[in-house]
Amino acid sequence: MKQKIRKGLLYLILGFVVVFLARLAYGYLAPAEQASLNPQSALQSALITGLGSSREGFSKSNYASDNLKIQRGDAGEAKSVDQKYEKVASVVSKTNAFEDDEKAVRELTNQYSALIQFEQSSGLPGSRHVDLAIGVPPNRFDPMVADLRKIGELSSIHIDKTDKTNEFKELKAKRASLEKTRDALVNLKGKPGRIEEFTSLENRILEIEDQIQTTGVSLGDYDQENEFCTVRLSLAEKGAAVPGISFRHRAVVALAWTVKYYTFLLGFLIFGALLTLLVVIVLQRLNLIPPPATQFVAAGH
Repeated sequence: MKQKIRKGLLYLILGFVVVFLARLAYGYLAPAEQASLNPQSALQSALITGLGSSREGFSKSNYASDNLKIQRGDAGEAKSVDQKYEKVASVVSKTNAFEDDEKAVRELTNQYSALIQFEQSSGLPGSRHVDLAIGVPPNRFDPMVADLRKIGELSSIHIDKTDKTNEFKELKAKRASLEKTRDALVNLKGKPGRIEEFTSLENRILEIEDQIQTTGVSLGDYDQENEFCTVRLSLAEKGAAVPGISFRHRAVVALAWTVKYYTFLLGFLIFGALLTLLVVIVLQRLNLIPPPATQFVAAGH
């Protein structure tokens, strides 16, 4: 009996050691584990990858126009087309000199006669970041993006250009249709009718007037006086250098994890064994399974 107990304890200890070594090796091999053990590294990673989330608060769209020459066939005449488009540059940078580089961005904004349309700053010294949405005149968009690339350490950049000509034409057609409907309803006011009908007619005219104003505001974004392209900039502070993760720290983390989950595993196995034993006993009492065979040996035989 004692020998069986020793074997059982030995197996438990060996299992614990195997799980501990596996967890320790995982700490060295898994990139996600590196970030979780290194708080400063995890913070910087969150800043760089998550900076774009706050930019969702900037809902304004900037539009610009361009006159395109389209050739119809080999001998056809070139046709002039007025294109409306939206152009957005997303720039993510890191820096060790946060205050100086943020100041440089603002000076660059003034230099290119741009307009800061959205701003969000957060963080304490060592882990600060700022998100800016900048409206830039279309003819100064490319030079400004080129200068922004030189500020700090560039992490990522992408530029999107989307044609908005059809949306612009649809808005113009919608406003024209609403104006015709309004004029037709206004003409009905000169005809005889009941007071209820005139009241309903007046309410309908007011509704259409509201829609015309809303459409006019949307069309105003396309006016040449309001033409901008958009630069979305995220600038994050890199902070001080962080030393490597020590073996002692890794071992403590792996030991705590192993104790916790190895205990859960043993508890689950014990619970499963007890549950199985209980089910067998109940089934035997109900005569659903035969009891275990017992041998009787007669004395002297």
